[in-house]
Amino acid sequence: MKNLLVFLMLFTSCITFAQDKRINFGVKAGLNYGDNGKIEFSDITNSGENLLSENANDKIGYHFGIYLKGKITDNLYIKPELQYTQNSSSYSFNSRKLKYDIKKIDAPILVGISLLGPFHVFGGPSLQYIVENKLEDVRLGDVKNEFTVGAQFGVGLQLNRFNIDIRYERGISENRAQSIDEGIRVDSRPNQFIVSIGIDL
Repeated sequence: MKNLLVFLMLFTSCITFAQDKRINFGVKAGLNYGDNGKIEFSDITNSGENLLSENANDKIGYHFGIYLKGKITDNLYIKPELQYTQNSSSYSFNSRKLKYDIKKIDAPILVGISLLGPFHVFGGPSLQYIVENKLEDVRLGDVKNEFTVGAQFGVGLQLNRFNIDIRYERGISENRAQSIDEGIRVDSRPNQFIVSIGIDL
């Protein structure tokens, strides 16, 4: 709960700053394509010795939320966002297939530069609060850190009130979840491409 309060305070600070810049408010939604890192299988009866690790198979997730965009100069802007996101991954181990889902609240704090006409580039940190994580058919414990930090960067196109962008996101803070009764650990950091469509209100 303490981490969630810090998370919300940071986002509120960004909103306050953006309001001073006479911002635009908007809504957005889109799809994510990527994974959440490796899964590791260990022998819990043999001193926890690792037996196998597997990379995740990419899957499609989704997100929706709101944003505030304020101009700092004619070509420079700040854009804090608040959104709900679901990331998905899958793993294949012998004949066993596991699906891993993470539900979280994201707050990217992006700085962008307008280039040619409606085109712009942007990047910045993404604050993340993990609400739920679930590994199919496995009793999985909570992630080590509910509050983590990632990074996003990408390119976008602004056409009047409508905007579309594609960005890459990578989790920075190391974070794992471990099974309760099996020797399984799974990396919870996002590694994905994100496509979003938004509209200024």
